[in-house]
Amino acid sequence: MKHVVVIGAGITGVTTAYELVQLGYAVTVIDKHLFPAMETSFANGGQLSACNAEVWNQKSTVLKGIKWMARKDAPLLLNPAFDLHKYAWLVEFLGHIKNYESNTQETVKMALMARARLFTVAEQEGIDFDLEKRGILHFYHTAEEYVVATQVNELLCSGGLTRYSITTDEIKSIEPTLTGKYYGGFYCPDDATGDIHKFTTGLAKVTESKGVKYLFGMQVLAIDTDTQGVRIQYQPSVENMQMTEKMTSQLDADAVVVCGGVGSYQLAKQLGDRVNIYPVKGYSITVQLNDPESIQAAPWVSLLDEGAKIVTSRLGENRLRVAGTAEFNGYNRDIRADRIQPLTDWVNKNFNLSTEHVVPWAGLRPMMPNMLPVVRRGKRERVFYNTGHGHLGWTLSAATAVMIAQEVYRELPM
Repeated sequence: MKHVVVIGAGITGVTTAYELVQLGYAVTVIDKHLFPAMETSFANGGQLSACNAEVWNQKSTVLKGIKWMARKDAPLLLNPAFDLHKYAWLVEFLGHIKNYESNTQETVKMALMARARLFTVAEQEGIDFDLEKRGILHFYHTAEEYVVATQVNELLCSGGLTRYSITTDEIKSIEPTLTGKYYGGFYCPDDATGDIHKFTTGLAKVTESKGVKYLFGMQVLAIDTDTQGVRIQYQPSVENMQMTEKMTSQLDADAVVVCGGVGSYQLAKQLGDRVNIYPVKGYSITVQLNDPESIQAAPWVSLLDEGAKIVTSRLGENRLRVAGTAEFNGYNRDIRADRIQPLTDWVNKNFNLSTEHVVPWAGLRPMMPNMLPVVRRGKRERVFYNTGHGHLGWTLSAATAVMIAQEVYRELPM
């Protein structure tokens, strides 16, 4: 039986492990954290959103970023301090403006495949992750926003998405808990929401029952490859307090799949590949709905406020996830109060519920300049990548896992 090592136990790593073991491979997953889904897959916005597949490569996005640089509460914030990787990434980002339409359509198609696959896996394996199939509602505050959104909607629908315009009255009919005034909206009835952390940990348990081995609390030091196989050197990570000595161990395999999120950039460098991932920080709050009034007043339909760039997902009866913002500030994972407060203020503005109990979080999205995930072989034999999903890791992971598993099978058939 051929052995494949997957680096990273987030949503892309665990879904990749699942698809590989389904094909008959022996699989080992290695992760520096003590549990699965502890970084970007921990507390994201919760949306399985083909309707949010539009790539960001537009001049208007760049102009807004420049305009917002002086605002601490801006949806998009760029730290102007010089960093070669950041500015080289931004230059490459600008170079993909010409591919805006084709990349958006490609992302839509991938998202639709992923949505169908994830629903199938969740049902077959009995994974409970607070799934809500109530669609996603986008709303807009001004006519100018709505005109732009109409053009985007036509592009998304040309990629196969079902999404249609709705009036202000229909907005309130679809989600009656909204208390603000809105110009208009678009509704995608087939999209969904769910708890990414619950799904990933649930799927990890399923894969373990199928024979997948997990090495948690282990940091990859080096990867060597040749025509015979792959050798991975690793040692206990800083989180692994059970290991008092930093003993180096070796793991031998037939192939390796890098699913390391923002860490994939350095791993790829070591392997002689250029995977130009930059970490783009996002924030979320989880509002604890501790009283009957708040439970009643919180939305069940997933929302996206286009002007504020804020999304919501209802995670069971007692939690509301609210997420947004994009911050270009390197590998900084600090949770800033001035970035969290706008999320809380937005909830207070749009709903009549208590924000007394709010849990803040920040995570780093592994973003490629063209906004497309990297799902391919590396330059070296037996090396593969499934990474760089940006803000759509939850949305695209079920499809890219199938794609990379098939790529491994083509090179190393069972």
